[in-house]
Amino acid sequence: MNYKLLLSAAVVLLIAACSKTSTVEPSGKDSKVVPGVQAPDLTKDPASFTPQQTGVTFRKVNNPKGITGYVLQIPATYNTETTKRWPVIIFLHGVGERGNDLNMVKRAGLAAIAAKNANFPFIVISPQCPLGTWWNVPSLNAVYDDIVKLYNIDPKKIYVTGLSMGGFGTWEWVAAYPSRFAAAVPICGAGPVAKACALKTKPIWAFHNADDPTVNVSGSRNMVNAIKACGGQLVKYTENPTGGHDAWTKAYNNPALFTWLSAQRLP
Repeated sequence: MNYKLLLSAAVVLLIAACSKTSTVEPSGKDSKVVPGVQAPDLTKDPASFTPQQTGVTFRKVNNPKGITGYVLQIPATYNTETTKRWPVIIFLHGVGERGNDLNMVKRAGLAAIAAKNANFPFIVISPQCPLGTWWNVPSLNAVYDDIVKLYNIDPKKIYVTGLSMGGFGTWEWVAAYPSRFAAAVPICGAGPVAKACALKTKPIWAFHNADDPTVNVSGSRNMVNAIKACGGQLVKYTENPTGGHDAWTKAYNNPALFTWLSAQRLP
């Protein structure tokens, strides 16, 4: 099936089915937007380290191209490990978390897991897609360009993952800019098969449930098979026989996924 047609056909079902959230509740301290500040160049002066509020905060995007804000998860030891360059996971949510309330984003998927673990060993960036729109690469690149300037990150260890609509976005973004990511984890999505060969040397771990009624499992199968047909040997695929649309809860609660991610690094 044509990728664009598949995406269009899935939208109605996605609106109803991909907004499953965790029970993490919004708190007062998370409800205000914290403006970003320019990060120092630590190679020049380690003493110029700028502390960040640890835990969950909301941030605005500088020079936005559609996406205006994101949920930021900073590990508890960020301000004491002042010379450390942290790995980063960019998480793309599903249809149900679109809008202008970042509390919705932090209650779903990986953003919710990070919010419950002060020692989650990654900086997690969870942008919010505006209501009535879909993830698009220029808007996501604006977020990427922002975060590499603002935080003490390891530019060789930036990862992208997403569920449902975010799975579509993950495939699309990493296929368009593979050199920006050390690895990708698309979940219950579909991607541009015509661009699959751009991913033949990219570590990817895809997840889908065979009985998914919202985004057909062929979306993941076709991308994985296309990458392998191009000679790709770094793609992994986990397909569960049951579970419906929610393939993300099991994936994000698997410690092996984050062990694998931590081992991936750009050359």
